[in-house]
Order: sequence, then C-alpha cells, then structure tokens
Amino acid sequence: MPIAMRLQQIIISFIDFFYPIFRKLMPIEMFRYGVCGVANMMLDWVLYFIIYNFVLQKQILDLGFVAFTPHIGSLVISFPITFVTGFLLSKYISFQQSVLKWETQLLRYIMVVGGCLLINYVCLKVFVEIFHFYPTPSKMITTIFTVLFSYFSQKNFSFKK
Repeated sequence: MPIAMRLQQIIISFIDFFYPIFRKLMPIEMFRYGVCGVANMMLDWVLYFIIYNFVLQKQILDLGFVAFTPHIGSLVISFPITFVTGFLLSKYISFQQSVLKWETQLLRYIMVVGGCLLINYVCLKVFVEIFHFYPTPSKMITTIFTVLFSYFSQKNFSFKK
C-alpha cells in the first residue's frame, strides 16, 4: 500500500476515534472538516507568529516591486503552505465522497480560498491599522469569519457530492 494511502488511513482512524463523543452534534464529514480545519488553523497561527516575529522581525517585506507591512507580509508567506495542506486535508480526509474531478475541486478550492484571503486581508487591515490591535490576535479573530465562509463554500461548492 502506498505511503500516502496509509497516511490517509492513519489520519482518518485517529480523527474517527474521537467522533463518538460528537456523533449527536454533527455528521462525520463536518467533524472531520472541523478537526482538519483546526489542525490547519493551528499550523497557520504558528507559521504566522514565527514569520512575523522571527523571519520578518516585524519589518516591512520589500520584494522590490511591492512592499508589504509585516502583518500582511506574514500572511503572504504563510498562505501557500496552509493552502496546500488545507486542500489535501479537505480532499483526502474531509470530503472524500465528492465525485468531482480533482482539477475541478482544486479550481473551486482556489476560488473559495481567494475569498478567504480577501476576508483575511480586509480584516487584518481593519483590526491592525484602524483598531490598532496586535497582529497575531487580529489573525485569530479573522479566522472566525473565514472558517464560517470556508466550510459552507467548500462543502457546497468545491467538494460538492
């Protein structure tokens, strides 16, 4: 058995082990999405914190043709990593029952994530630059909005059955 399939089985078995506690509250698909989403969100927060504080050292990210404030630069750097992990977790763990081709799933996933990225950008701009909140807690607050948008969009659009 290929390593990827074995890893998929291990992750699903681990998540499903805890499902009986939540069985009355939600379907298995929603539970798996929630667990995968929390794991990816935690990865995002940790990456964001490390990039903001230690990689960029709270300095402007100047790419030569465009410059980003440190809180937006951290988002730009962490985004590709959590994009890939989020798609793989959604496709192979959360929404396995989708009959759409992977190319269609990926294109739709890109559109939904684009919406999430826009929500992230706007919320971070507002929280950090207008309300003067700290960047990392601002990112955490923003996650609430993106999770709601993302779940319903991914379930009913990107990985539609």
